[in-house]
Amino acid sequence: MKNLKKIILFNFLFLFISNTVMGDRLKDMVSFAGIRTNQLMGYGIVVGLDGTGDSSLGVTLQSMQSTISQFGMNVDAGSLSGKNAAAVMITADLDPFVKVGQKIGITVSSMGKAKSLRGGTLLMTPLKGADGKTYAIAQGNLAVGGFGVEGADGSSMSVNIPTVGTISNGATVERMVDAPFINSNNFVMNLHQGDFTTSNRITEEINKVFGPGVAKALDHTSISVRAPKDPSQKVSFMSLLENIEVDPAAPIAKVVVNARTGTIVIGGDVRVTPAAVSHGSLTVKVNEDTKTTPGQTLYDDAGNVTTNTQATTEADTEIKAGAETASAFVFDAGTSLADVVDAINAIGTTSADLVAILEALRAAGALRAQMIII
Repeated sequence: MKNLKKIILFNFLFLFISNTVMGDRLKDMVSFAGIRTNQLMGYGIVVGLDGTGDSSLGVTLQSMQSTISQFGMNVDAGSLSGKNAAAVMITADLDPFVKVGQKIGITVSSMGKAKSLRGGTLLMTPLKGADGKTYAIAQGNLAVGGFGVEGADGSSMSVNIPTVGTISNGATVERMVDAPFINSNNFVMNLHQGDFTTSNRITEEINKVFGPGVAKALDHTSISVRAPKDPSQKVSFMSLLENIEVDPAAPIAKVVVNARTGTIVIGGDVRVTPAAVSHGSLTVKVNEDTKTTPGQTLYDDAGNVTTNTQATTEADTEIKAGAETASAFVFDAGTSLADVVDAINAIGTTSADLVAILEALRAAGALRAQMIII
């Protein structure tokens, strides 16, 4: 019940903020086509570990042999030990317009049997893009936030994740990603949340600032904007463009349910058509017991046993059934979110019961919203 109240309070706070803010900046609503990050990945070796490496893992020993051979040494992989080394994968994001020689951060993750990368150093590793070309070179000392300990009896404990580390500014960019910004005659903006009304409003606001015909809505997600012919004016044009404020259209009425955590978010535009809901529960209680009847021994006047009966047992089952008083409430035409919440709070329902009520309303066709279960 407490979680439900927190969700409702957050929802009303969101609605209040949405109603008081005049408009959103375009930079918060759209992304520009062709201006994006690119993922890089590489395979390398981390050395200098304090006995927490891959030990005799074949891929690590082979990688060590290959690295040493680059310096003119011929070493058999069987004579090496990977106790202080680990095979790792390196990932990084290459932001748009990053130039050759600039630094980017990287994440280093163990892919073998290493128990910890703490204290390790990543050897020079090329980072490649989806096209197979090398865009950056990574190397440096790892910063690991987790650690692990192990006792002589085999017991162990770890805090956070000791097999993943980062290197701030750990890679140097060696190749730029071509961006069509300077040579483009048109900029295409893509809405984070597609909506025809919002797309039309953005087009109108841009044309108010720069003149008619500068912007043209392509669909409910994309808007094409005519760019200046002079390359030196494009940066200032983009600066003005992304700071234009637009009042976005109200989102589609949705109810989002996270079945794993029980989190429920009800959008502010959710409506319910006339409907009656009855909420109650049936309780059945079964008690199983065993009834024992002791045996009897009868004697005659001379003291001789005439009758001897054994003790007997029989099952004794008690079943009780009862139903709590059902709670009923009625939704009239045009019922809003506040009315739904007040009615549900009045019966003291849990998040699981709320999901059942919403599912029943949707099945009856009374819930005017999309219900999304994640």
